[in-house]
Amino acid sequence: MVSTDPTFHSLDHSSFGVVATFGDGSIEESIDAFVAAGDLIRGHLTRAGGLMVVKGLTALNHAPEQLVRISRVLGPEVENYRGTLTAARFFHDQVPEILVLSNTPPCNHPPPPKPAPGPGAIGGLVVQYPHQSNWHTDQSYRRPPPDFSLLYGVTTPPSNQGQTLYADCSAAYAALDRGLQDRIRHLNGIHAPSWIGRRPADVRAGVEPKSLLAHQLPQRHPLVRFHPDTDRPSLYICDENQMDFVEGPIEGLGTGPECEGAALLRHLLHHATRTEFVYVHEWSPGDLVIGDNRCLLHAATWYDAKRHPRVMWRTTVMGNPGVEYQGEPKSWISQEGYSPMHGMEHA
Repeated sequence: MVSTDPTFHSLDHSSFGVVATFGDGSIEESIDAFVAAGDLIRGHLTRAGGLMVVKGLTALNHAPEQLVRISRVLGPEVENYRGTLTAARFFHDQVPEILVLSNTPPCNHPPPPKPAPGPGAIGGLVVQYPHQSNWHTDQSYRRPPPDFSLLYGVTTPPSNQGQTLYADCSAAYAALDRGLQDRIRHLNGIHAPSWIGRRPADVRAGVEPKSLLAHQLPQRHPLVRFHPDTDRPSLYICDENQMDFVEGPIEGLGTGPECEGAALLRHLLHHATRTEFVYVHEWSPGDLVIGDNRCLLHAATWYDAKRHPRVMWRTTVMGNPGVEYQGEPKSWISQEGYSPMHGMEHA
């Protein structure tokens, strides 16, 4: 009988993260093995700084519901995207817990731009902000935000295109000088969706911010979060397009693209995405990457969308955001009975 028990080893060329590899059994046997090894999976993931690459699950293409089963190993709730701040074009047509990121219809989600030439490169790929954009943590414009994101490669471009970058925000915080650590520890960032007119480009252009319902308002989060499982402090920030430059981006440090808070945010993003904190994932079809949103940033990279389709499935898991969120209701659930994306259906 072929063993499907996972084996683990550290990620190559990375200071954090772990690889889990399964044997050659059926998809059912591999998923059974993953679920049975739940404590082991969670332990390795925590010790590796919140990043795990899982190999050997290619058959998920034909069993998308099994991705949801895997996700449940990581927390009590695998989110139904139809009940979150997510446009319908991203919905999987069969499994409501799966979000589709693709340049193909009906999603039509374009790749990010090529990074501008600059320092901070790994293997020729520029990774450091601001030359590489789109560094974020998933759906940070909600309280509480999701704990984990699982990203699965259904159809991937050739190597050296369409990578996903991950940055270790715990190590980045630890590398800050003590004075800056103390300064930011009690500050809050103001996070917002990119489509509501609060990005720096919108503010500079004089765009009128979109009118919002109460459950769609930007949300405040500490710049430094303490991981509920390890108590390690981590930076919790996002690229400028996922921060609010009308009311922030950092509470109490001015407003707008040129304020003190904006300068501080840019400094922290530049620092957190230094090459020593970054892992570059080169996708192969069937790869599954698990990332802990509480202590990591991630970013997609450019690929030639005119020549290559890219189809990724994502689930998000929540249930253990930390003491600062304990007992809070979900901010994106309307008390007036509106759907989460009411008035934003075409975002």
